[in-house]
Amino acid sequence: MEIGISSFLTDYSVDVAVVAKRAEELGFSTLWVPEHSILPVNTDSPWPGSADGKVPKVYADIVDPFIALGRASAVTTTIKLGTGICLVPERNPLILAKEVATIDMYSKGRFQFGIGAGWLREETEIMGGDFPHRWAQTREAILAMKQLWTTVESEFHGKYYDFPPVYSFPMPVQRPHPPVLLGGMAKNVFKRIVEYGDGWMPNRVTPEDIKKGRAALDEMADAAGRDPKSIQIMVFGQKADRDLLNALEEAGADGVAVRLETGNEEEALERMEKMAEVVL
Repeated sequence: MEIGISSFLTDYSVDVAVVAKRAEELGFSTLWVPEHSILPVNTDSPWPGSADGKVPKVYADIVDPFIALGRASAVTTTIKLGTGICLVPERNPLILAKEVATIDMYSKGRFQFGIGAGWLREETEIMGGDFPHRWAQTREAILAMKQLWTTVESEFHGKYYDFPPVYSFPMPVQRPHPPVLLGGMAKNVFKRIVEYGDGWMPNRVTPEDIKKGRAALDEMADAAGRDPKSIQIMVFGQKADRDLLNALEEAGADGVAVRLETGNEEEALERMEKMAEVVL
């Protein structure tokens, strides 16, 4: 099972290049960074990560994931680099497809495209997304990007995105494209993964959740004529607990990302050393 690191990186935290280089040296397999382009000052949307629903301040502070991972790719050679997660309805797929392909090119095929549709209504709407139908919009964006990644003269005609034949280069190193991993526990997440994704990237789950999810994905993939082994499960944002990771692997997880708390360089490197001792 692949074991990686996920972290909220900011202008006051350790440099992503330092994290990536040391994580690779320690033997971590993946590095994941999140996305929130903006955080509205006033919001009624509850944060799903706590009982009081208050959004942590760090959500307003995080850096752009693609620039961060591009920086990380320059100082590493083997560690996989992923968005955890990219908020697809908040981005134009014509630009996003080029960003994904470019980072995959510069990293020599190490990019992992973790995606989501977002939970913060105000943010999605400010950024131009259709919050009530954000997963339908996300689906269209992914299908449009697959055209851009795999055809020389690419075109797409949908409700949210509509463009005539265009050239879009570079193409990704990974063929046909980097793996698309869908985050979350939404009602239709498995259906969406089987239709247009390559994996499931849940957060705040138990080994039992993973066991049930693996069974559901296998069954639905078989019914769709798809090889269940083509769908991976990357469990996101977990504690650095060896017993937990073993249980997740036994339940069917192919990978786990453990949380590296936001901190300065000294704090981050010390935490990474301790995490490596526990889980690697």
